[in-house]
Amino acid sequence: MENTSEIIFDQLVYSCAFESYRGHEEFIPDHFLGFQISGETHAFHEHGKTVIKENTVVLVRKNQLIRTIKYPSDHENYQFVSITLDDETLRQYAAENRILVNAHLPADQKLFFEPDDFFKSYFASLMPYINKTKEIPPRLAAVKVQEAIELLLLSNPDLGNVLFDFSEPHKIDLREFMNKNFMFNVSVDAFARLTGRSLSGFKRDFYKTFEMTPKQWLKEKRLQEAYYLIKNKDRKPSDIYLDLGFENLSHFYSSFKKKFGVTTTEV
Repeated sequence: MENTSEIIFDQLVYSCAFESYRGHEEFIPDHFLGFQISGETHAFHEHGKTVIKENTVVLVRKNQLIRTIKYPSDHENYQFVSITLDDETLRQYAAENRILVNAHLPADQKLFFEPDDFFKSYFASLMPYINKTKEIPPRLAAVKVQEAIELLLLSNPDLGNVLFDFSEPHKIDLREFMNKNFMFNVSVDAFARLTGRSLSGFKRDFYKTFEMTPKQWLKEKRLQEAYYLIKNKDRKPSDIYLDLGFENLSHFYSSFKKKFGVTTTEV
């Protein structure tokens, strides 16, 4: 069966899967607070792999690329619920409470929480809306989002330095970033934003750095990585083409043959 994700209201999303499901690459534009109700989420990102286990609360930072695999447990479907904490809501909260950021947490810090009584009660309070016993009025939805912010700050006041950091992503080293993230099949717009550049600035800096367009470089880089994995790691094309950013296997085969002059079985 297919994975299902349902937006209950603008900022509450519920995801359910009946069998293992590989999600698409996602650009995460806003922070979100998530709870793994059942099953596991395996998240692949710039800093490696993170496993979100059942009954775990996690704060996911904005402005990053993530690929997920969703695994049901032996006795239950996969279920994950998340509340989006968008900049507009967070700016309003910070202004009303006169909050200023005075430090920055490391970008690779994992933000997990054991669900205490407050978090358990909070996510339990969302279940009636997920189960559609009632429609949630917009004002009540706003209260539930604010409650999520309050709980995060109660659990760790330093999280304010994550939530209320509204600075634009600074211009980072393009070569280093692209070599870490080339396998994510997202738009050039997303790559530009994540490197702290406008789209035109990204394309200009990219050509200066790599002497080819982003589209050309991404295809070359992904094919070179595929060749290495097939030849030196004995990996099967069917196991790696999605992880390297190719959308379908037939396109991967034809691109590989065109690039190297041999098929994958002849490497």
